[in-house]
Amino acid sequence: MSTYFTKDHEWLKVEGDVATVGITEFAQSQLGDVVFVELPENGKTVAQDDEVAVVESVKAASEVYAPLDGEITEGNELLVDEPAKVNEDPEGAAWFFKIKLGNAAQLEALMSEADYKAFVETL
Repeated sequence: MSTYFTKDHEWLKVEGDVATVGITEFAQSQLGDVVFVELPENGKTVAQDDEVAVVESVKAASEVYAPLDGEITEGNELLVDEPAKVNEDPEGAAWFFKIKLGNAAQLEALMSEADYKAFVETL
């Protein structure tokens, strides 16, 4: 399994041709207490950088973007009933959706964990 990060603060854990996508610890810390999550529709085809999901906190609403082209295969229904899980485990159990990769070459433009940590330090 390989992990990648985006400048929009999403993480991807890629296994085979499916990526599990969520928001980073940094992103959830900036949002504050999450109170609502809107997940994408299963089977929806998306392009890289499309708005796919919404996360709302007591501070703000923010979009979760598709890190690459593909088809949504599953949304994390746990977050609909328990959106606060995003604050508890943003880079684990609180993933947002799974996407079947449409173009694996797009992974090359994403950041490694070390690159992402260096990026966050510049913010």
